[in-house]
Amino acid sequence: MVKHFRLGEYKVLGYRILLAYLFYFIARVLFYLFNAKLLKLNSISDFFELSYYGLAFDTTAILYVNLLFIVFSILPFKRNTSAGYQRFIWILYFATNFIAYATNFVDLIYYKFTYSRTTTAVLNVIEHEVNLSKLFVSFIIDFWYVFVLYFVCAWLWIYLYRKVKIAPFKPTKNVPYYSFSFFGFLLITTLVIGGIRGGDFKKSTRPINLLDANRHVKNIAHADIVLNTPFAIIRTLRSNSFVKTDYEGVTSELILEKIQPIKTYKNNPPTKPNVVMFILESNGREYYGSFNKKSNIKDFKTHTPFLDSLAQHAMIYTNAYSNGRQSIHGMSSVLAGIPSFKDAFTSSPFPKQKIESLVSTLESEGYKTSFFHGAANGSMGFLGFANILGIDKYYGRTEYNDDSEFDGFWGIWDEPFLQFMKKTLDKEKSPFFSTVFTVSSHEPFNIPSKYKKKFPKGDIPIHKCVEYTDYSVQRFFAEAKKSPWFANTIFVFVADHANAIFYKEYTRGTEHFAIPIMIYQPNSKYVGVDEDLAQQIDIYPTILDMIGYQKPFRSWGRSLLDKKSSTPFVMNSTGNLYQFSRGNYICIFDGSKSIGFYAKDDKALLHNLITIEMQK
Repeated sequence: MVKHFRLGEYKVLGYRILLAYLFYFIARVLFYLFNAKLLKLNSISDFFELSYYGLAFDTTAILYVNLLFIVFSILPFKRNTSAGYQRFIWILYFATNFIAYATNFVDLIYYKFTYSRTTTAVLNVIEHEVNLSKLFVSFIIDFWYVFVLYFVCAWLWIYLYRKVKIAPFKPTKNVPYYSFSFFGFLLITTLVIGGIRGGDFKKSTRPINLLDANRHVKNIAHADIVLNTPFAIIRTLRSNSFVKTDYEGVTSELILEKIQPIKTYKNNPPTKPNVVMFILESNGREYYGSFNKKSNIKDFKTHTPFLDSLAQHAMIYTNAYSNGRQSIHGMSSVLAGIPSFKDAFTSSPFPKQKIESLVSTLESEGYKTSFFHGAANGSMGFLGFANILGIDKYYGRTEYNDDSEFDGFWGIWDEPFLQFMKKTLDKEKSPFFSTVFTVSSHEPFNIPSKYKKKFPKGDIPIHKCVEYTDYSVQRFFAEAKKSPWFANTIFVFVADHANAIFYKEYTRGTEHFAIPIMIYQPNSKYVGVDEDLAQQIDIYPTILDMIGYQKPFRSWGRSLLDKKSSTPFVMNSTGNLYQFSRGNYICIFDGSKSIGFYAKDDKALLHNLITIEMQK
């Protein structure tokens, strides 16, 4: 009679689910070990405490991934314990679990580039890429040890699964078999629903999401230890972070008046210089000597000798930050002054509307506009957004039309592509506005073989690529100086986002967004170092101020040249939390309330003033 109650089947089901918890814990240990420099903990007990809080997030992911496995394990088919059915269950279990589990191993590597758990936002980055198979092969070769670890875990998981088997049994008494199965199904369904919601069975509360990981941490970076990557992906499927949220006292009129007011600058007489914008792939502020003179980093080494030399004759902003975390975030922030937070603005439902931008305002002044990106046309969604902004000409790998200079992964090497850009600009009539988005300082961090001795391996793989891009810009300038348009041109240098970190000073939370912003114009009065807060969305109004554009326009950012009409601030997002810096404080906002205030110099976000005040 006891066998008809299926207790043995349920025990084995529980064992198999517990195995998933074990290997999610192993993945969490590996995630911390690979990223310990960014996720510093004071003790092992801190790690176990975060792992305990992570159980709720593991539960949600494990139950989502194993829904079909659980259902087919508990449905009363009478032949559930047969060898054939158990073989089917085995395939279903590992096919779903191994796919989900693999995403944890992706973040062993890519977390140090993105500083957040991978979400479905990554699809926005890769959806237009045509070389995904090559990138995947490169990932396997460069990070072979991660694949070894994954397959070792997979083998061990299979081994432990097979250690506990269900004894074959064919029920003959239908009433106890189906009765127990019915009540068992109800009980397990209830537990699964509660587990998926994060252990909460109340209808009045929402299921846990990425933000809930921050409830248990003092350092917001530690929320990524609490989380797991399958959970981050599952919770962002079909999600749209671009929803209208009504906050008490915040009206549309207040937003237009205070947050995005009409701006008019009259600091300079109207002129029409050319404008050339360099958006430098992955060029974190950490790599620039000119931006780190006051950083007091021991044994600091620069990787941008040419741009450092140019900085002596330019305006540089040494306290500048990106508004987003990925390349796809950078274009809208730099060119249109629109920040991206959880998701890229270009991936939202709204980019197809008419957008006032640096492109549209300059075109209204008679400028011709162009955009250069050496990758496959359409990569990163840049071509589509360029069309929305109204850019006149787009030049990509297709227009370059010589794949002998293709790097094999992302696009045309920076040096030849910048030379192509220079020759193209020579044919333009002034005034023109041209933007180039470089590609060579991107993972897998390769440079042309002829330069491998000139730019040897640095402390981290990206260093040689940054040096190569710096050299490519130097070569561009050497040729551009010979052109008549050069002397009457404003050159802007900004990174799309920061990247791999070597110096511990840049492992601090806010410094994950630290980038250079530099504006150079031959014989300009604007030369010096500005230590005020600056951000990508400030570039649009700054250029309009610099050329003496005196018509009213709207912008989220401010002119970096205007010290009277606005207060410096910076805003960005970790992927699930918003950071806002202004004056003496840094505010952390979770989308509904402020959860942290920190002194402006507490860039590691260690001393939450809210908590300190509550403890008094």
